[in-house]
Amino acid sequence: MPSPTIELLLVLQDRDTNRLGIEAQLRAVPVEIAAVEQRIAAEKAAIEAAKGELRELETRKKSLETEIGSAEAQKGKYQTQQLAVKKNDEYQALGHEIENVQRQIDELEGRELETMYSIDEAKRRFATAEATLKQNIVGHEGRIRSMTERGTSLSEELKAAVAALAAARTPIAEAALHAYDRAAARRMPAVVPIRGGKCGGCHLKVSSEVESAARGKTTDTEFALCDQCGQMVYWET
Repeated sequence: MPSPTIELLLVLQDRDTNRLGIEAQLRAVPVEIAAVEQRIAAEKAAIEAAKGELRELETRKKSLETEIGSAEAQKGKYQTQQLAVKKNDEYQALGHEIENVQRQIDELEGRELETMYSIDEAKRRFATAEATLKQNIVGHEGRIRSMTERGTSLSEELKAAVAALAAARTPIAEAALHAYDRAAARRMPAVVPIRGGKCGGCHLKVSSEVESAARGKTTDTEFALCDQCGQMVYWET
């Protein structure tokens, strides 16, 4: 059975482990929140990209409308000139120009129609995507609220854990605390049993001297240390 000092150190270690676990969870909260915020930013960027596609198509449509208007005006100008000419060759030349402009108008109107179809399709895609993306954002924001609340709760848990840790240190002699703190600074757990002749920390075989010391009575100033990893060891019956 562990000595009274080892038992006190095991209680301290339990409180210390609890405190370290809470601190690790607290450190993870802002990292997790940042990851969710990145997802929100990505969802919003996707919405803006979809809006950008629509704006581009609308701009293309307006540009085509302008080109068609210019071509229609040019056609009207040629038709007016054609009515005023008296020579047949001039009349025919203007007729060819009118035909060329009309072909241009037909081609532009075809592109305009295709663009209008594209706009309608983009609007349908955007409406569906926007609804899904906005729903995703609401879910992400809810998770951030939950994580923020979790962070607040963990902060309170940490205060209680620190207080419990301080209380657990009070009855332990200074030399024992120093040995524990030095071992804990290397790695946790700091106080481990010897099982089957092996250290419960590094799992390597301890020397017969260390095993003998661990079997003996641990005092407030004398402790058995693993000769492999240096952690505090005790004999577990």
